[in-house]
Amino acid sequence: MDYRTQSNWREIQAFLPKEFQLESGHEPSEEWWQWRGHQIHLDCFRNPSASVKVILFHGVGTNGRQMSTILGGPLFGRGFETIAIDMPEYGMTRVAPSVLVTYDDWVQAGSDLIDVELAKDQRPIVLYGLSAGGMLAYHTSALSKKVKGIVGMTFLDQQVQQVRDETALNFLMSRIGVPLTHWAAKTPLAALRMPMSLASKMSALVNNKAALKACLKDRTSAGKWVTMKFLSSLTTYKPVVEPEAFAVCPILLTQPEKDSWTPLHLSEMFLKRINRVPKKVVMLENAGHYPLEQPGLRQMCDAVVDFINSCCL
Repeated sequence: MDYRTQSNWREIQAFLPKEFQLESGHEPSEEWWQWRGHQIHLDCFRNPSASVKVILFHGVGTNGRQMSTILGGPLFGRGFETIAIDMPEYGMTRVAPSVLVTYDDWVQAGSDLIDVELAKDQRPIVLYGLSAGGMLAYHTSALSKKVKGIVGMTFLDQQVQQVRDETALNFLMSRIGVPLTHWAAKTPLAALRMPMSLASKMSALVNNKAALKACLKDRTSAGKWVTMKFLSSLTTYKPVVEPEAFAVCPILLTQPEKDSWTPLHLSEMFLKRINRVPKKVVMLENAGHYPLEQPGLRQMCDAVVDFINSCCL
């Protein structure tokens, strides 16, 4: 199965402004990368003449094709090469039989993909991450130490109780559900699955109710069911480099103005600990958590382009 035969993403992109919708014949090329027994799906806008590559990370309510629509395609149109990865369990990626995926696997896969792309050529790489993908971009860069910049649509440190309290489905899930996942992850219940919509505020993914319904129908993104082991690892992962010591590359936060899931103050808790590299915040007007709205989408693209130019060119 690939995105040519999957209809959910087309339903979702219909809620985007026309200029952000991928037209037939102008969709990303779909590549497969064999990694640790998994068949990792890559949504690619290849451009050999581009001076910079941008690797796009989704969060726990989206997938690589949704990254290609809001940013991969637009950045390709601005002269960059983009690669949107479907992390194991999400999108079109095929998980190896009997393997229980963890968030640690996501970080390692991101770092290994950077190595694969740098082995092809030495063009600089910038990471972009949406939602949980923002922190994934940080964790990956801390492990790899080979990227030139990080852009995050929120930076959520799930080790912080306040962050868990405000982003979980409710207080009960944060204070009781999360500890239960840690217990279950150490037992035969590690493979038990539950919808991400019961673990988190997936109802705040987008601000358009019809669009939210389309997102939740997609079992490869917002409608995904994940294991207890994955949920536990998501909230216990410790970065290779703590924020106070991070000196790899500049960081940009593109914060949606009308994000009711992960408001600005949650990312500020993390960013205030970063002091050894330049950091910047750009607010996206009228935009929700997964942004469907203008002018926020255009502002995001412009901000990322300016950031790439400042880091790499």
